Amino acid sequence: MKTLRIIDIFHRCVSGLLMKLFNFANMRCTITRVVSRVLLYKRFGPLMETQRDAHFGAHRRMVVGLGNPGMDATRHSVGMAVLGALAARLELAHCWHVDKQVSGEVIVTTIQDMPVILLRPKLLMNINGVSVARAAVKYGVRAEDILLVHDELDKALGKTAFKNGGSTSPLSRGHNGVRSCVDTLQSNVMLRLRVGIGRPEGKTLVERHVLGCFSRSEEPLVAAVLQRSVDLLLAWLAPTHQRSRAHQQGGDKPREPAKFPKPLH
Repeated sequence: MKTLRIIDIFHRCVSGLLMKLFNFANMRCTITRVVSRVLLYKRFGPLMETQRDAHFGAHRRMVVGLGNPGMDATRHSVGMAVLGALAARLELAHCWHVDKQVSGEVIVTTIQDMPVILLRPKLLMNINGVSVARAAVKYGVRAEDILLVHDELDKALGKTAFKNGGSTSPLSRGHNGVRSCVDTLQSNVMLRLRVGIGRPEGKTLVERHVLGCFSRSEEPLVAAVLQRSVDLLLAWLAPTHQRSRAHQQGGDKPREPAKFPKPLH
């Protein structure tokens, strides 16, 4: 009996240890961070130094639409949809080009004499941060001058809100794309525009909900929130006092759009 008890205790200890070692969430975060490090530094290290010098001296801002490439119409990629609407409003929709160095679609322009980079990463959401970090280095953008646009489960469809920063913990709850950006940029100071998509109804799984497309009945509300989000982004890109007012509004009211920019060739 004593021997069996010892074996049972040993078995439970080993099982508990294995559960901790192979916990899916921990393993997923670890693997994602390793992949991000490889993608970020492999064949990109020398470029990071040369491109940084090329863009120093100019204060730049970057707006990033988080999402999954090839899944532009899904709820999880609504950040990309906002960037598409922003480019259309600025009459720059034809200016998107693939920048292989940053693994993303990019528009480089000026808005009211401010150099601005629009970025839609072409990496999966969980490693979007690699594209953002590469672009930040190449175009000389500081973390505090980056605005991330992403979907938000805990806000109803049609709602938008700014949020300062994000969690620095890779194991914390939150948006995977934001977590990737925080990890690769080694900073959580980025401003975020959260676009509500609402939580699933009934027994629908969260994953299926976020990776699904908006329904026909939701499309009019989506179109309206895209335009409201564009108003907020343009206000943020406007002079300092206008950005302050837009931030204080918390995303409830649209702002006056900025003057149309000129694309940089």
